[in-house]
Amino acid sequence: MANQLDELTGPVKPDGRDINVIHKQIPVKVGVGSLIFEIVLWVLGIIPGLIFLIMKIKAKNYFQQLEQKIQHNASQIDNYLEQRVQILQNVVGIVEKAIELDKDVMKSVAQFRGGVHLTEENRSEVATELDTTMRRINVAFEAYPELKAHRALADAMQQNSYLQREITAAREVYNDTVLQWNQDIFKWPTKMIVAARSGYTTRIPFSVSQEVKEQARQKFF
Repeated sequence: MANQLDELTGPVKPDGRDINVIHKQIPVKVGVGSLIFEIVLWVLGIIPGLIFLIMKIKAKNYFQQLEQKIQHNASQIDNYLEQRVQILQNVVGIVEKAIELDKDVMKSVAQFRGGVHLTEENRSEVATELDTTMRRINVAFEAYPELKAHRALADAMQQNSYLQREITAAREVYNDTVLQWNQDIFKWPTKMIVAARSGYTTRIPFSVSQEVKEQARQKFF
């Protein structure tokens, strides 16, 4: 039997293809077959029915624990983002005394000075705003040798780089847990039946904005 995907004969797409995370939650549904399966277990005897009932209870507990783990992972990302906001404010306080910062940078900082309330909906937006603002400050940092000689500023920029790496790692952990959830809710029979009757849906993993994707394609050197 020939290969179904043959890299030698194609078809191929020379211009490539970009990928995107689909922002859609898929509900879990089970049909009549699952109901018949459960009825058959009880018909076969009380023991098979009770065993499956216990399995469903364990599955429900498992999903509740996994949901808390997802929340914990999201909270870790928020903690790092909060720290980046603090560093941003410290950096701007030092830099603006030495040079005149871009007005857009100051506007971005102003919206964070009252604190930032992170939610599931705005987490990616805040992260993107922080990335953009810190990038502009970094341009100024590289352009002015006197700024690079400022020890407190150099330390703050180093902390920012460290936090960005931690955020990237935390996002990976979050996505791994979301993947685990998305796979398990479709494992028939026990978990899928429990997920369907609990009204569970798939969860959407972290994705970057279109702006970040475009910046990643730019030449850096």
